Amino acid sequence: MARDLAPDWILQGALAEQDKSAQWFKHKLANMTTENSTDRAKGLTLTVIGCGTLGTAILGGIFEFLDPGKTDDKTDDDTPDRLPTMFNACVRSDSSAARIRKELGNYKTPINVRQNDNVAATKEADVIILGCKPYATASILGNDDMRNALQGKLLISILAGVPETQISSILYPSSVPKEGACTIIRAMPNTAASIRESMTVLSTPSPPPPADHLKLTTWIFSRIGRVSTLPPNLMDAATALCGSGPAFTAVFIESLALGAITMGIPKESAYEMAAQTVRGMSGLVLGGEHPAVARDRVSSPGGCTVGGLVVLEEGGVRGTVSRAVREATVVASQLGEGVKNVNGTRR
Repeated sequence: MARDLAPDWILQGALAEQDKSAQWFKHKLANMTTENSTDRAKGLTLTVIGCGTLGTAILGGIFEFLDPGKTDDKTDDDTPDRLPTMFNACVRSDSSAARIRKELGNYKTPINVRQNDNVAATKEADVIILGCKPYATASILGNDDMRNALQGKLLISILAGVPETQISSILYPSSVPKEGACTIIRAMPNTAASIRESMTVLSTPSPPPPADHLKLTTWIFSRIGRVSTLPPNLMDAATALCGSGPAFTAVFIESLALGAITMGIPKESAYEMAAQTVRGMSGLVLGGEHPAVARDRVSSPGGCTVGGLVVLEEGGVRGTVSRAVREATVVASQLGEGVKNVNGTRR
């Protein structure tokens, strides 16, 4: 048995190596803890002014990313070096404050709900999302306290019909200062943000915003769906298509289901079938297939699909839907200007 035992010098050497490994691990763990603490210390503060349905959905998308156990799986080259880690939600009423706490209370990331405290919450922030009603823009931004609080910061507007130039003129009525002006980026998400399926359009003003601001803005709205960019002159049309489009699509789904219900299909089944049919076609188009090609592929000569398509053409569905988008574009362009009766009768 004695011959099977290792010599003392071998055992001592092994113990020494084991001790060195343990010391290295402790040192590495301490460094990792310090690095993580430093990263957290570098986190940004995000304030949402007028935190309604869209603002809450945006925060929810970010919180979902930040929740422990999820960040590592989703970090990539498009992730900014500094992310929001502290959050303020600004509202006026008690009911709005209670709604936000209820909807975001399931996430581990804390939210500071502020009532009638826009200026102080903006002073604390690095990034501000403006989500108030368009008509309230001037009353919220048009004062020296807010102007000073926004100095040098990123202001993201999700207001329908309010271009960057209008926001800039409210903040800087004389002229935009050469130093200290905030960066203004306009974004148009839609109601599907609540299920992370928004189509958000970002305006690309001239001159373009700093690259890090645009990257951060893109990252924020990528938490709730897809993001695209367009020049400022097309943002009202994008508002009509992506902002109003979900309502138009809902009418079409409802119409599909109504026809099926009329022919005997139970209501719940009809709505599920109609919604999934639209979702399936959306997937094909997003995958690169042109709608006309997808339509033609299922339109056999003399078949039921062709028969139904002829009825749609006779009813002027294409022209009616297109006109709805054009009308919504006109209304969107007037919303931020305070025009009254924007939906009055037009010839």
